[in-house]
Amino acid sequence: MKPIRKAVFPVAGLGTRFLPATKAMPKEMLTVVDRPLIQHVVDEAREAGIEQFIFVTGRNKGVIEDHFDRQFELEATLTERKKVNDLALLAKDQPATGAASFTRQQEPLGLGHAVWCARELVGDEPFALVLPDVLVKHERGCLAQMIDAARGLENANVIAVEEVPMERIHSYGVVGVGEPKGKMFTVTEMVEKPPREKAPSNLIITGRYILQPEIFGVLASQTRGAGNEIQITDAMITLTKTQTFYGLKFAGESYDCGSKIGFLAANIAYALDREDLAPALRAEIKRLVG
Repeated sequence: MKPIRKAVFPVAGLGTRFLPATKAMPKEMLTVVDRPLIQHVVDEAREAGIEQFIFVTGRNKGVIEDHFDRQFELEATLTERKKVNDLALLAKDQPATGAASFTRQQEPLGLGHAVWCARELVGDEPFALVLPDVLVKHERGCLAQMIDAARGLENANVIAVEEVPMERIHSYGVVGVGEPKGKMFTVTEMVEKPPREKAPSNLIITGRYILQPEIFGVLASQTRGAGNEIQITDAMITLTKTQTFYGLKFAGESYDCGSKIGFLAANIAYALDREDLAPALRAEIKRLVG
């Protein structure tokens, strides 16, 4: 498989589940401890070897673009105050010149439409699709695990999957499990939000994808599906007729930061990994739960 150099980050959503916090601030800029959600997933992509970061934005999302730009006034102040560590932190998070690109999704027509909006920036090469709502906590990032597992395969589409209890299966996209392929398995089917008795497995799609560029041709003519939106799952189902899809049950813990409980759990989990925060946080949790 060709190297995966580019990643697409759909960040045009309205974040209505976090109103009023997201009335004037993008949900992707909500912080897990002291890093915005979008920075966490960009860090994961960078660790996986991604060189080009493509953000599909919408109205009132300019602060995301500002976050990945230099702020000379801040840098000058930190330099004057000899805040060496803070300067190093900003430099570490700064994408290389020309590595970040932004395009607009001018209508809220779904995830599939958002991906299609990135077609000219991706071009004719495989790419990663990373949903900022989902954080995966592991020493080796989820996307890096996927790229490692797919190495050597031709025209491989890869989906990150994880197990959930069957009583919750109706809330997710679910995959059918075929023949094993190294650490992966062939995906035999994809079903969006099936009732428990019709679910092909207990493995759900978890916000990380490696897709071949032919997906753009499918999306160009994809009819609207659930929610009257263009769904990426529908396009992937169409693409399975001509290309193989693989599932990877990744190592790590995922957090759905699009939900309040998932977001709060992620903050606690990531903070407990910090030596400067964990002892005081454990004491505070103990005090609160009594």
